[in-house]
Amino acid sequence: MRKFNTTGPCFPDEHYMLPALGRLPGVRELVAGGDYFVVHAPRQTGKTTALKALVREINAKGDMFALYCTLETLQNRSDPEKNNLAIRDLVADNAEMSPFYQPVPDAPELKSNRGGIGLSVRTVLQNLCRAVKKPVVVFFDEADCLVGDALISFLRQLRDGYVNRKEISFPKSIALVGMLDVRDYKAQIRPDGQSLGQISPFNIIRKDMLLPNFSESDIRVLYARHTAETGQVFADGVIEDVWHLTRGQPWLVSAIGCECVEEIHAYRFAEPITVEDVETAKEAIIRRRDTHVDSLMERLREPPVRRIVEPLISGDVSDLTYNDEDYRYVIDLGLLRGDRGALVPANPMYAEIIGRYLSRGEQDKMIRSVPETPWVKDDGLDMSGLMAAFQQFWRENSGVDRDIMGYREAVPHLVLMAFLQRVTNGGGRINREMAVGTGCLDLCVEFRGGRYAIAVKTPDNFRGEKSYEQCAKYLVDLGLSEGWMTVFDKSKDKSWDEKIYSRDVTFNG
Repeated sequence: MRKFNTTGPCFPDEHYMLPALGRLPGVRELVAGGDYFVVHAPRQTGKTTALKALVREINAKGDMFALYCTLETLQNRSDPEKNNLAIRDLVADNAEMSPFYQPVPDAPELKSNRGGIGLSVRTVLQNLCRAVKKPVVVFFDEADCLVGDALISFLRQLRDGYVNRKEISFPKSIALVGMLDVRDYKAQIRPDGQSLGQISPFNIIRKDMLLPNFSESDIRVLYARHTAETGQVFADGVIEDVWHLTRGQPWLVSAIGCECVEEIHAYRFAEPITVEDVETAKEAIIRRRDTHVDSLMERLREPPVRRIVEPLISGDVSDLTYNDEDYRYVIDLGLLRGDRGALVPANPMYAEIIGRYLSRGEQDKMIRSVPETPWVKDDGLDMSGLMAAFQQFWRENSGVDRDIMGYREAVPHLVLMAFLQRVTNGGGRINREMAVGTGCLDLCVEFRGGRYAIAVKTPDNFRGEKSYEQCAKYLVDLGLSEGWMTVFDKSKDKSWDEKIYSRDVTFNG
């Protein structure tokens, strides 16, 4: 029986999967045309699965020799000579282990260094082409692990071989595969604006291909394969809910399927998988902090990510554009995405992970000082009492100098989320609507059938009638007639009695 895969590449006989090469239209044509190209996508989206499928297809056909080689063991090693030798050995060892490697009798030694250590990569690729006497295709996975001079040396050897490939033996096609697109490779090898000179190793790259997430129909097809094999059905609304929560991120889609089948229903295939199961699975995945989630959370500590995520949480305006390296970096990580001109979390699960992870330390501090039960009712929450309690908590605790992993400007927003999470744990959830430049963080607390909307602002982002209109639209979208707008006043020249108050506002009914 096959299963939903959450570890490593997929194999058709072991895992439910979509046609791997169907997600990279045109890749066969690039290889056949002798092009050098880039394939990029966030981690755990299916790049390795697609590459290995293409290698198997090419080698099975027999008119070319295809080789897959991952450079992940060279992470952040910048010594070009050591890296050249390491790449030489990786190429040679992977080739010799391939059942399709059939060298001619007079084949050269793959690991020879006749050109010197500085040309080890070019030499091993030349030797490989001479050894098999047929066109060679090489896929360098995790190519963005290389940095600095090591990356420059590697790329320049590829370029040297490419431009002289009519005179010397050299691969017909090469692909660099990783999280980064061509623009970000250039940024990696130009620290502090350092120029590469007139000859760029990137002018041989024919195309930059993005491996996309699953579509909603892809999720339907993937889950249908489980139904066809086991008879277990997915109830109405499940596919739509998985699509909403994941936006088609392949690992998340498979992780939810795996959690529902193996943990929630424990392989009882006669039981249908429901929307409630999906919500339970989502919560378990976030709480368990699998490697995918954990690595994503660790990214939030990186300065380039923090520079983008902080205004995302607070809603502040950022002067970054699509061409800025930080902007491009968080997009390539798959952490955020562009949506109608706004920068937002890549999916609602990531939004929840961001909010929970950054506020987790504050929530832990509240275990003794903030009880869970005083505001809990049978049909929901005493939200007015809860918000009044938070005002008092903020008055007593905001004087502490907080620096939540460097997110100083977002501290009020994170502390409020921690307070709400502490109260709703085990009985509710918080939906977070974040976007750079909106001037607001929108929260919707769901608890025991009740829903409560909170718009979080700072005085700099409060625009009177315009802010009321923005909040009212959020309420209308949620089908609610009332909500709370929390404005954090960080002025030091005002007394607490001036800064802490509550008033009712009616806007357009």
